[in-house]
Amino acid sequence: MAQDYDIVIRGGSVYDGNGGEPFTADVAIADGKIVEVGAVAGTGKQEIDAKGRMVTPGFVDLHTHYDAQVTWANEITPSSWNGVTTAMIGNCGVGFAPCKPDERDMLIKLMEGVEDIPEVVLTKGLPWNWESFEDYMDSLDGRPYDMDIVTQVPHSAVRTYVMGKRGAEREPATAADRKAMAELAAAGVRSGALGFSTSRTINHRTLAGEHIPTLDADEAELGEIAEAIADAGAGWMQVISDFDEVDEELALLRRVAERSQRPMSVTILQRDSKPEEWRHIMGEIVDAQKSGVAMKGQVLTRPTGVLLGFEISQNPFLGKASWKAIEALPFAEKMTRLRDPEFRKKLIAEPADNEDIFTTRVMRWDRIFKLGDPPNYEPHADDSVAAVAKREGRDPAEVAYDWLLENDGKAILYRPLSNYTYGNLDTVHDMMTHEHTLVGLGDGGAHVGILTDASAITYMLTHWTRDRTRGNKVPLAWAIKRLTSDNAEVIGLHDRGRIRAGMKADVNVIDYDRLKVHAPKVLYDLPGGGRRLMQETEGYDATIVSGVIVSRDGKATGELPGRLVRGPQGGPPQMAEAAE
Repeated sequence: MAQDYDIVIRGGSVYDGNGGEPFTADVAIADGKIVEVGAVAGTGKQEIDAKGRMVTPGFVDLHTHYDAQVTWANEITPSSWNGVTTAMIGNCGVGFAPCKPDERDMLIKLMEGVEDIPEVVLTKGLPWNWESFEDYMDSLDGRPYDMDIVTQVPHSAVRTYVMGKRGAEREPATAADRKAMAELAAAGVRSGALGFSTSRTINHRTLAGEHIPTLDADEAELGEIAEAIADAGAGWMQVISDFDEVDEELALLRRVAERSQRPMSVTILQRDSKPEEWRHIMGEIVDAQKSGVAMKGQVLTRPTGVLLGFEISQNPFLGKASWKAIEALPFAEKMTRLRDPEFRKKLIAEPADNEDIFTTRVMRWDRIFKLGDPPNYEPHADDSVAAVAKREGRDPAEVAYDWLLENDGKAILYRPLSNYTYGNLDTVHDMMTHEHTLVGLGDGGAHVGILTDASAITYMLTHWTRDRTRGNKVPLAWAIKRLTSDNAEVIGLHDRGRIRAGMKADVNVIDYDRLKVHAPKVLYDLPGGGRRLMQETEGYDATIVSGVIVSRDGKATGELPGRLVRGPQGGPPQMAEAAE
């Protein structure tokens, strides 16, 4: 007897992405769409028993950096391990298109510095079968993935393409430069990009210390690009800024958003130097919203921070001469030296290079903790290196050194940098629950030697709805809405993010009680044997993309139904009618 559907998910607790209470129902899928939600009488070619499980829409990740990985890989890990079924690339103004052949090295060095993706990985992995942004889109069009990919036009690449070395060196754009950049941005959106991204932060620089090309881009440049995007009529603008002159910068961005006539996403972080300034920024965003300007803050579900270890890119001894002498050794040889008592004594006693940015910005023993397994992203001050050292009457450097030698030298410490001024996540709670914020900033695919924040999506469900003990939690249905329909709709993807008939069949089946994020570990699976930190998850019984099961019980099935998505996507007719 022929089955009625491709897949039927039976008896799960359905969180439909609308934010309401869950309900028990079957979900029937056929031809890549959800076709029935309720008591499904027919059978499926594949049946999933979801009793005792959550059934949710697939998650939409607004902030990733898989711009390189999508050119050589089909499985977009680690995001696909976190129930993500749509990922947006091209964030922070960096990417690889458009790009002239003689300027490829410039973009590689920029991505290496800004997003901590090793040069050898990019040199070995990128096929460079494109020059224009449209060519880049075409190259992705022919590739299958385990999730859908959507793109943004990156400002730094556009500026470098138009202005060459002048653009990289941040010279003011001429009228001709601005016109050319605006035309390229609009062409990218018309070819299917869902946004335009730019960076205005001094934290984004090459390894040589050169600032990102877009740092000083003036209002004339941003405004002309914004008007071109308005003319293209799709996508959003994604911005990261230091807000050093906060009111001046907010006013500029608001004017740019007004000229774009498109939504604008602004990165929101709590800085230790100005711990309450983010509230002022959000207040201005609220005011813009009241005036009809669609500005949103984008926030992370935990601190932004770095991981420290002897096997990865950074550790507390990075600025010391003895470390620099062994840094390039194979790991086994490095560990032999590190376990030597005389070397330990020497390394600990050495002064650090006070010119080193790590030494000046990261090294605070009272803000460095064991990460643990399961990892703890809301550690207590009493558990810091400094606090433990004081209790034990030891040098903090000795404590940190010994901690790092654990797990055969692969132990990892955690240094929260922003969103943790007060030593807890209460501020993050306030950020996340603000009506005009979005959840993102996980940076999947980037910073591969110092963080693994793609798991912040799963952390939203585990920590914030179930495990937190140091403050308020959030409702599970609300959290799922944040990860699904809220993110999908703001970038124009109205065909996904909800469990309802007619929607794209991107679905997660989750064992909530078993859901967890594991401790990070190092893999050497990038092109050229490149290293990356990876963080596995547990509890995803099944992830479905376009009606095809891409993973079962945390293991990839090998199916690759995901594709590049070009342009906004409309919802089913009944949804469109309801919106009217």
